[in-house]
Amino acid sequence: MDESDLAEVLASVRRFVRERVVPAEAGIEESDAIPEALRAQAAGMGLFGFAIPEAYGGLGLTMSQEVRLVFELGYTTPAFRSMFGTNNGIAGHVLLEGADEAQKKEYLPRLASGEWTASFALTEEGAGSDPAGLATTARRDGDDWVIDGAKRFITNAPVADVFMVFARTDTASSGARGISAFMVERGTPGITVGPKDAKMGQAGAWTADVHFDGVRVGRSALIGGAAGLGRGYTTAMRCLAHGRIHIAALCVGLSERLLDESVAYAAGRVQGGRPIGEHQLIQGLLADSATDLYAARALVKETAAAFDDGTDTRIGPSCAKYFASEAVGRVADRAVQIHGGTGYMRGVPVERFYRDARLFRIYEGTSQIQQLVIARQLMRTASGR
Repeated sequence: MDESDLAEVLASVRRFVRERVVPAEAGIEESDAIPEALRAQAAGMGLFGFAIPEAYGGLGLTMSQEVRLVFELGYTTPAFRSMFGTNNGIAGHVLLEGADEAQKKEYLPRLASGEWTASFALTEEGAGSDPAGLATTARRDGDDWVIDGAKRFITNAPVADVFMVFARTDTASSGARGISAFMVERGTPGITVGPKDAKMGQAGAWTADVHFDGVRVGRSALIGGAAGLGRGYTTAMRCLAHGRIHIAALCVGLSERLLDESVAYAAGRVQGGRPIGEHQLIQGLLADSATDLYAARALVKETAAAFDDGTDTRIGPSCAKYFASEAVGRVADRAVQIHGGTGYMRGVPVERFYRDARLFRIYEGTSQIQQLVIARQLMRTASGR
């Protein structure tokens, strides 16, 4: 997409988010659901496929273009972006990274249009931060595969039309070896989706456990066909690298919203006959949040550019996700502090965002996992491996 077209898309999304989604935030929090009208408008704008190539029905944004779009999406409740985030992110990228051409042509257009909502089924009770320890299995039975296991905290599971399921196809192997990815449609006998999880924040973004009990799928469900056998872990890591930059950009957008809320409150809240924003200690909090925002935005943009040209697809994404997710937590904490007692009250945006932001330091690799990824890659580079 050229710059003029991108500018038009960004302007349109900005208007939509600020004029339609922001006013709906309280209702989304109360109902724990995204209104169908917003979903339909998002699909009509191409938001279910902004990271999917144009050849498969998407907008075909580069990573550098995608983060600019996600800055805008991050300005409102994270649940809105979550509705279509997996189609563009970790679930859609399973197909982009691992599928053969026939699978891409058949299934990616359904994700890009919003006809299908996809889920990325990797995490398990005993395999969260270290997905190499997953216990779900897929065994051959004639031309079919039979999947058994359980997944936990799966985003969009209650409404998913298709699951990208990671299972161990070589039970003699351990760790990252012998894992393959399968595309399993909802309604396949043996799939059970548990009740929606009751979460601290991000109301409207649904997660649930998913159980696979003797789920039989054809050989065409194996992502990448025969060439994809045993390559699931590699595919998952590539998907997560993209997803980490995406989440980092989301944190930037939310940081901007939190700073705007903080500045507006500091300018309008009067104590002792003058706005609290005129007090130096409040100014210090605002300055620290602005600095976190500027630093995170610059890091995400640089990381996205390096991801696009292939010069850094590992350390950069982890650095960006680590810093931006920690930064938005600091910005959210300061926002509540600036609001004082008001910031602790339900119904105030910064209280809700304070709870929403906490998840960013956990999913798609905790902050501690990002530290390990960064440090281990640095050591590999130093040792010439």
